Amino acid sequence: MVTKLVCYLQLSRRTGHYNVQRSRLGVSGDTPPYWRSGSQDSLDELALDDYWKEVEIIHHSADPETQEEVQLRVADEGEQEEAWLMEAGLATLFDESASDGEDGMVLLSTLTRTQAAAVERRVETLNQTLRKRSKPYSVPNVRDIFRSPPAHHTKDDDATSRECGEGGKKETTSAGEAQGVGGRAIPGSEGGAETETDINLEVSFSEQALSYKEGSKVIQPVNEADDKLPDFKLLRDKTGTTKLGDLSPSDMKKVRRLVLIEMSALFDTAGIELKTHKPLKIKVKETGLFGVPLSTLLEQDQKSIPGTRVPLILQRLISHIEDEGLNTEGLLRVPGVSARVKAVCHDLDVQFYEGFFPWETLKQHDAASVVKLFIRELPHPLLTVEYFSAFTSVLKFPTKKQQLQALNLLVLLLPDSSRDTLKALLEFLQRVIDHKEHNKMTLNNVSVVMAPNIFMFKGFRRKITEQQEFAMATGTANIVRLLIRYQNLLWTIPKFVITQVRKQNTEDQRKMNRERAMRKLLKKMAYDREKNNDKPDRSSEAEDGIIRVQAPQFSKVSMAVQLTEDLQASDILSRFLSQESSVSMKKEELCLYEIGGNIKERCLDGETYMKALLDLNPTAEWVIKSVQR
Repeated sequence: MVTKLVCYLQLSRRTGHYNVQRSRLGVSGDTPPYWRSGSQDSLDELALDDYWKEVEIIHHSADPETQEEVQLRVADEGEQEEAWLMEAGLATLFDESASDGEDGMVLLSTLTRTQAAAVERRVETLNQTLRKRSKPYSVPNVRDIFRSPPAHHTKDDDATSRECGEGGKKETTSAGEAQGVGGRAIPGSEGGAETETDINLEVSFSEQALSYKEGSKVIQPVNEADDKLPDFKLLRDKTGTTKLGDLSPSDMKKVRRLVLIEMSALFDTAGIELKTHKPLKIKVKETGLFGVPLSTLLEQDQKSIPGTRVPLILQRLISHIEDEGLNTEGLLRVPGVSARVKAVCHDLDVQFYEGFFPWETLKQHDAASVVKLFIRELPHPLLTVEYFSAFTSVLKFPTKKQQLQALNLLVLLLPDSSRDTLKALLEFLQRVIDHKEHNKMTLNNVSVVMAPNIFMFKGFRRKITEQQEFAMATGTANIVRLLIRYQNLLWTIPKFVITQVRKQNTEDQRKMNRERAMRKLLKKMAYDREKNNDKPDRSSEAEDGIIRVQAPQFSKVSMAVQLTEDLQASDILSRFLSQESSVSMKKEELCLYEIGGNIKERCLDGETYMKALLDLNPTAEWVIKSVQR
């Protein structure tokens, strides 16, 4: 690929500009880019001249007096493993004074075989490093870490294990082993056109990758055209799909730790080495709209509109472009006038929050250029320095399904501000593509143009060789293509992760029940129940297939619901709205929440089958309230 690109491009070392040699490409300068990179062409067949044009535009538009550029540093030997264990909530494995001791041990007890192997690998690496440094403390032997705990078997365990056990699916055991690995095949992990495009969320992705690796000949990934990318779909689950924003903060903390371990296990299983980069502290702008950290912008925006999750300036720019119409030919590809774009940025800095900016004068191509500038001028890359190398390594996975699974995990690991901004950007890009018949911007076209804006953050180009930059052109464009094409799948929390969270919560509850303070609380609760014996017995109702739905935000009266095999969460919301005429909110603005038992709080997918979920979490409470995402 590098050789091919070198033939297409002439590099001027002195200017850093890339000039497309159209005569060598056999492409007329008048040929519309839509036809040059139409849906029948894969990215490998493209000249990628739009990519290099965008790089040249970025170079020309750079402010010579910009702020300090982000500096990358590869973690020292052992430092990366220490940081990883701390982020995974396992600091106690190398620091006995760490406060996460019990939580870490509970987490370890829920890991799959490949996840446990990922932890072992990093503990062993750290152990070797500490021995070299002759540290006074030592990391425990990995055999001691994963020694099977004494067996505990309760009714809650049965309920939680059914989440992975139904239909012969894999179950995660306390010893960190996965049924079906090395024995019978993991469902959905191999073979047959029927399962090729199914995304199995019940089985750990790294376990699926191991099964693929052991049973298949590895084939290098092939770049498909727009209309040939697989139509991946999630396998539906009766207990509902969980999206980002559906869980409580405490459960999301557990999710993030598990996803970090799973992501590392997936890369380990595929033999893809990751070097984590750390950004050195730099001085950044604290005012203005461009070149300001997302966290600073959001803090400023939330003073005006509480709860803002995506910078208001980005929202307003996208809204303006869409209001003017997405049919503009070459939208995102055709640059705005450089002088005008700089003037717009200056005026926005001064007038945006005052409400005086003249939006009616802003032209489409100028607005699109400002959107791209906003993304690339962030002082830290949108995909973060920490996970930048992981994102760029996704295409090393042997199948599109594994690439998509890796992207899913990486998106879940992004900080909230980066993830929410990325989501807003990808949704906008898809809406641009939806108008491709008019604006001539296909998925390929948009991906090629946006890739350098997303991946070439400040100072990055000077830290890579020309050969690396050529190779990255196709690679980063393909990653952006996957992010746009499959964005609806990437904000899903895999069921196997939710299962592990449920197991941790069950174990946490068991520990709490053993404490004296809890026993005193239970006695008090028993006394209160005697005083209020007019309250219904939820446990006996649940055994009869009845749940009691509360809606304290709207009504003081609970609603008894008789469950059937086909009753879904959306049916309960419809019934509630039909009975509560005083509620003015739309059905989409409400959510039925699963609260307590083996989950802290979870907003239910409308297609959740309530009887199946009650079997999984029989002690949960059910509450209707406004969506809190």
